[in-house]
Amino acid sequence: MNQQERWHRLLEMVSAAGRLDIESSARELGVSTATVRRDFDELASQQLVTRTRGGVLASSVSYDLPLRYKAVRQAPEKHRIAEAAAALIPAGATVGLNGGTTTTEVARALALRTDGEGQVPAVTVVTNALNIGNELIVRPHIRVVLTGGTARPQSYELVGRIAETMLASVALDLVVLGVDAIDHQHGASAHHDGEAAINQVMVTSAARTIVVADSSKIGRRSFNRICPLGNVDTLITDKAADQDQISLIEQAGVNVVQV
Repeated sequence: MNQQERWHRLLEMVSAAGRLDIESSARELGVSTATVRRDFDELASQQLVTRTRGGVLASSVSYDLPLRYKAVRQAPEKHRIAEAAAALIPAGATVGLNGGTTTTEVARALALRTDGEGQVPAVTVVTNALNIGNELIVRPHIRVVLTGGTARPQSYELVGRIAETMLASVALDLVVLGVDAIDHQHGASAHHDGEAAINQVMVTSAARTIVVADSSKIGRRSFNRICPLGNVDTLITDKAADQDQISLIEQAGVNVVQV
């Protein structure tokens, strides 16, 4: 794990937890405490976190930054994953997209598709992600439906009861779901409880569920479970994913596509 990947992960962790200490962060990342101490100092110097004795606190200015860090992390893999996911979405379908950089890439791939342009809309996208709505609203062949709800600046996602009620009232042909982690026992999961709750409703409202996750998320668990693997039809990931983990996920009945 290089420096930029550590910073990205630390920002994710502090955004979710509110505070971090050196010892537990070092264990989580599998690096020395000296490395984490230097990372904390550097992030604090950039005003991305607030340094404390033995750790850091989330800084208000850090919350709109994690997506910019994520956008450069494993970008080629995410692009390939997105292209493969978009290819599984038929013209005329109603598809749910949650927030995240991989699902944002899926939205961009849908925006560039030329099939179905004779139909209006070619695809209906239902999303709780403000950035995805912003990117797709100018595409005349895509109908965009936003959920409403309370905006999280950490992820640009709308969460809460309003969003959950709206999603529970619609029928989706499929949902393309970005996750923070997926493994054969815990299923798909997310760091933030509000985002996990929205994702749960999306899965329930959809006839099919496609999870898009780069190899760094395979075989991992986050605190908030979205759904068991029994609710996942297809997992699209990259070829660097741990093959033992992939085999276990396939044994649970999930169709795995590696690109």
